[in-house]
Amino acid sequence: MLVPCYNEEVAVAKVVHDFQAALPNATIFVFDNNSTDNTAAAARAAGAEVFRERQQGKGFVVRRMFTDVEADIYVLVDGDATYDAPSVRSMIDRLLAERLDMVVGNRIDQEQAAYRAGHRTGNWLLTSFVASVFGASFKDMLSGYRVFSRRFVKSFPVLSGGFEIETELTIHALELGLASAEIDTPYYARPEGSASKLNTWGDGLRILWTIFQLYRTERPLPFFGIISAVLALAALGLGVPVLITFLETHTVPRLPTAVLSMGLVGMSFLALAVGLVLDTVTRGRREMKLLAYLAHRAPGDERRSR
Repeated sequence: MLVPCYNEEVAVAKVVHDFQAALPNATIFVFDNNSTDNTAAAARAAGAEVFRERQQGKGFVVRRMFTDVEADIYVLVDGDATYDAPSVRSMIDRLLAERLDMVVGNRIDQEQAAYRAGHRTGNWLLTSFVASVFGASFKDMLSGYRVFSRRFVKSFPVLSGGFEIETELTIHALELGLASAEIDTPYYARPEGSASKLNTWGDGLRILWTIFQLYRTERPLPFFGIISAVLALAALGLGVPVLITFLETHTVPRLPTAVLSMGLVGMSFLALAVGLVLDTVTRGRREMKLLAYLAHRAPGDERRSR
């Protein structure tokens, strides 16, 4: 079990104790991301194995976790004591019973302070946008409570460094068509003395930028196709009046406009060509990720969890 945390001294011991009770045979790994309080000591005293990741950001922590920890089933949960530990059994059972690769805990807030309105709205907007771009998505795309198969973890190339990691995890599953599911889980307010590190606008913009980059990378043909179409329409808008004038007078009085129109046509064809080339490259990258995914056994082959 993997617990990323930063300055969570108040909450991390509770997280470790709760998940030890829910998964008595699991090994709990707490990854301390440069905490300035006693988070690491509290986690160690509670019985967790504690590691430190010096590069600041949740994405870097998850990269280190997925690289260093060897297991058959991975449970990823934030160390802020807001997620429901008993739900982990049903999440793991669902993963094994249906041989899934990811189960996401869909947060159902139990008190008003648990889930701020700004975060709820941002989550809904981002989830809807991802669904429109990459296909049917999850209800809670930004949940920090997830269970993974080994083959998901070991085929996932972590690229983001911050809270965009949940977006990247979701799109990885959608892009490769990996078997996934959601389970409703209670979501609680943070313990007194613990504060959220999320910034509604700052992290929301970073997540949107991550989605933009992933769309450009994973869907290059439609991305550059849109650019090509916009350039072509602009070229038509500028060029048609020039062409009509030429047909009527056999002169080109607006030569700069004609040149600009032809330049836009050339750029339109260039954008389309770039999209076609990158689409072939992306297909090859996707095949490599699928081969890495298929190199590992399916969940349930060995019923051991960490």
